[in-house]
Amino acid sequence: MARTVSIGRQDFQRIRESNNFYVDKTHFIREWWEADDEVTLIARPRRFGKTLNMSMLEKFFSASYAGRGDLFEGLSIWEDVKYRGLQGTWPVISLSFADIKETSFIQARKKMCRIMNELYKQFDFLLKTDLLTESEKKEFWISADMEDNQLSFSLKLLSSHLSRYYGKKVLIFLDEYDTPMQEAFANGYWDEMAAFIRSMFNSTFKTNPYMARAVLTGITRISKESIFSDLNNLKVVTVTSEEYADAFGFTEREVFQALDEFGLSDKKEDIKQWYDGFTFGKTGDIYNPWSIINYLDTKRLAAYWANSSANSLAGKLIREGNKNIKLEFERLMQGETLRMEIDEQIVFNQLNTGKNAIWSLLLASGYLKAVATEYDDETGCFYYYLALTNWEVRIMFQRMIRDWFWEEGDSYNDFIKALLADDVKAMNFYMNKVALQTFSFFDSGKKPSEEEPERFYHGFVLGLMVELADKYVLTSNREKCKASYACLGQYDVMLEPKTVRGDGVKTGGREADAIIIEFKVQDASEEMELSDTVASALEQIEEQNYEAGLIARGIPKERIRKYGFAFCGKKVLIG
Repeated sequence: MARTVSIGRQDFQRIRESNNFYVDKTHFIREWWEADDEVTLIARPRRFGKTLNMSMLEKFFSASYAGRGDLFEGLSIWEDVKYRGLQGTWPVISLSFADIKETSFIQARKKMCRIMNELYKQFDFLLKTDLLTESEKKEFWISADMEDNQLSFSLKLLSSHLSRYYGKKVLIFLDEYDTPMQEAFANGYWDEMAAFIRSMFNSTFKTNPYMARAVLTGITRISKESIFSDLNNLKVVTVTSEEYADAFGFTEREVFQALDEFGLSDKKEDIKQWYDGFTFGKTGDIYNPWSIINYLDTKRLAAYWANSSANSLAGKLIREGNKNIKLEFERLMQGETLRMEIDEQIVFNQLNTGKNAIWSLLLASGYLKAVATEYDDETGCFYYYLALTNWEVRIMFQRMIRDWFWEEGDSYNDFIKALLADDVKAMNFYMNKVALQTFSFFDSGKKPSEEEPERFYHGFVLGLMVELADKYVLTSNREKCKASYACLGQYDVMLEPKTVRGDGVKTGGREADAIIIEFKVQDASEEMELSDTVASALEQIEEQNYEAGLIARGIPKERIRKYGFAFCGKKVLIG
């Protein structure tokens, strides 16, 4: 009989005591312990079992769970007599920063104080002993008005108390260490939070004589200069590292065994297409566990992992990114790969400006996978060939792009209908409504879209790609946009109907027109009116003979429509 699936349960003890569905990852305990690293930082995408594994470590090592070997009976770690002797023998400090998602540093600091206060409550038995002095007892509790230096010292101080009580150094497990940093970046208090976390981490993990070992988990590897500048004892494990490759996420063997247990053996290929694709180090065919668990529960294919958070940072960076980011993202959405130099140290305050920084973040977050790597002897750099991870991620991005135009959904949908119907008057009306309402949505805050309209119309092209995917194959002249001088107000798009094969044979459905669109920003020095800009765009289509490829693929010339889109600020003219 299949075990019960518990959705969202991340406490190892409750899962084991309730005999919930669980994939044995206790080999992680052995691998980490034998690595003997002082401070280990493990970066994995969200919902990949980080919190459950940290709970597992706590229940295994913590003296508070001495005698609870029953939680590990039947699991791989309990087969080793050596490790049975380690269970419940260490003082452990286990905490999470997952809830620090405030919109200001003041509020984030208050939340940190609450977390620390709850942590200290777990060890209030220390107040009943003669171990602490009277002054130490008075300063035991964490208050919201305490000085920054006291708060940043609090983990080191608790380590001292526990080390004295147990007569041995402590293990420290910190889950979701980077959540406060991501929120600080998104809400504009990065510098304050970085300074505070840097001080706390230095006290806790570098100059702490009462700490034996520590594990930190998060989604990203934040740059050493930001918060780890003083830690030279840090072992960093990222998605490209070999260590702990199968300890987070489910392997294909584990997934297929689960499908067999739940009577779903005939669904293996569907599951592979939707949820496979993650690679850690050289270990491929890793599945995201959140989607697998939800599928076992519902028996229905859906975008579970992609919908488990707002994905707001990824969406914001792509939406507000410059034309090159949108062009590269267009390639990903068309199933192509990007060759990128990746720096796995995420510098959050450079995400809007740093070369390839966004792709590094998307790789770390699990939205992209590295399908191949190569080392360039001349530059001494590693290059990664990146692609969308799987079908679930593709669906997530499709929904994200649709949401860009959601508030103007009626106008946008009416524009699409007018485009398909060749109704130029309606196209002009609805396109101007869409442009007026959404230009600012694509702003980076530094360069308004009306000054750099490529931000808008490259996003608009992605919208076309998603909305018309069932009817058209969208291609664009990206090559002319690669040079530094290119795309200064010019960009063309071709929509090739899917009802005609490359050999000219119709494949079903109404024979549709092919569409060529040239975007052009008005050059006031050469074009007095927007109508002049439209004429220039149409002339560009003819001069460059854009229709040649369509004709070569069997589309009659008379079934190729051509439009010039002229921009001036938020005003658009289509002809």
